[in-house]
Amino acid sequence: MYHKRVSTGGSTLSLHGGEDRRPGEVRTEPQLVIALECSRPAAGAARLGLGDVACVRLGRGEAREVRRRSAGGGDELDIRIPDRWMSSGHARLERSFGRWMLHDEGSKNGTRVRGARTSRAELEDGDLFELGSTLFRFRAAVPIAPGDPRDLDLGEGGGGLAIPTLVPELSRELARAERLAATDIAILVGGETGTGKEVLARALHRQSGRRGPFVAVNCGAIPEHLVESELFGHKKGAFSGADEEKPGLVRSAHGGTLFLDEIGDLRPTSQAALLRVLQEREVLAVGSHRPVPVDIRLISATHCDLAAMVETGAFRRDLFARIAGFCIEIPALRARRDDVGHLIGALHKKAAGADHPGLDVDAGRHLLERDWPLNVRELETTLAAAAALAGTDPIALEHIPAPSARADSAPPARVANAEAREISSDERRVRDELVAALRRSGGNVSAAARALEKDRKQIQRWVKRFGLDPASFRHR
Repeated sequence: MYHKRVSTGGSTLSLHGGEDRRPGEVRTEPQLVIALECSRPAAGAARLGLGDVACVRLGRGEAREVRRRSAGGGDELDIRIPDRWMSSGHARLERSFGRWMLHDEGSKNGTRVRGARTSRAELEDGDLFELGSTLFRFRAAVPIAPGDPRDLDLGEGGGGLAIPTLVPELSRELARAERLAATDIAILVGGETGTGKEVLARALHRQSGRRGPFVAVNCGAIPEHLVESELFGHKKGAFSGADEEKPGLVRSAHGGTLFLDEIGDLRPTSQAALLRVLQEREVLAVGSHRPVPVDIRLISATHCDLAAMVETGAFRRDLFARIAGFCIEIPALRARRDDVGHLIGALHKKAAGADHPGLDVDAGRHLLERDWPLNVRELETTLAAAAALAGTDPIALEHIPAPSARADSAPPARVANAEAREISSDERRVRDELVAALRRSGGNVSAAARALEKDRKQIQRWVKRFGLDPASFRHR
């Protein structure tokens, strides 16, 4: 796994700190995430440990650079970003009595927290703040295990994993899965639709050293009466319409990897037939009496809770034992927001090309804050559409399509006034800040007013102006 080292002047620090921890101990520490450089999104995201840090200084530099300096009251972190809208000494982040305070240092273009301009603000877990056209996210308590790198810069190299991630727990699980790539151990990948289950499966196949093909099968897309014929093949004349002999998808994966997506959709009869293939390492085609030996490596995926299905009898216990040699769950995108900026960079480059001017900061903030109920797949299609609409201009808010689905965890704001007028860029910032506060407070106007340090009547005026319905933000 590749971990970018951090410059410390004349020496280089190891990123694997914490040698005094007890073996296996997991602790939490605050972290700062360089979430997205809007003017050069392909630069990638990075996370920086703040466990021993007392002060972080942020400003413009010729290249992205992170320096750590030891000081009497705690380490100091100096972060430089090649952002022409940042000042050379733009802001500082300081630990004070267990809190983290962000201070603007008299910058030309100001500092914004949750979309609102400020000179001083206390940061809470998950808060986005922006300096120039660069967005940062503060994390208050991230679980860190021995061996996890203190700092990690994904850059354009991706961090060395099949699914680049800044989430330490996911990084550890992905590394474990990749250590099994060259074995025959069956792997079961769980996760919502669009999280990247097939991406991981293809990466494991590439690393397996197997010379045969990667054959992907969507079990839920095959008509029930054709499942066994499609998977295991059939002899000519085995049934009406069987005009020629077909080897089936399992035999097509001989010497390679068979990826069974949505395996939870297999019917009981097909489950029994698949179990026989895995046990005997041979395939019996429909209409045939002679099994054919087959050499496959099986990777399965599902969005279902197969363990629960086993308990209800909907999925065979013995088949589950065969396919779940190692299980890994890929979290939904809304559960790993620290990774969204890096994905934006990679997908933007794919959609718009390396020479595209990127995004404006409003668009970047919007993409980082969205819940993405359809996960990476939705992010990819959204960026492709936005890039096409923007052409050679930076992607702006007006280029980004509306969400295609709503996430149960954070429903979108319901507009009460259907005739809401067009708003300016400054008003849009206020609206975004208000929406974020209403989401955090579950639609409580008084709590949102306290969080924004505004009078309750001002919040009510903004709610009316922007056509928002506080009830739509109530937690479910």
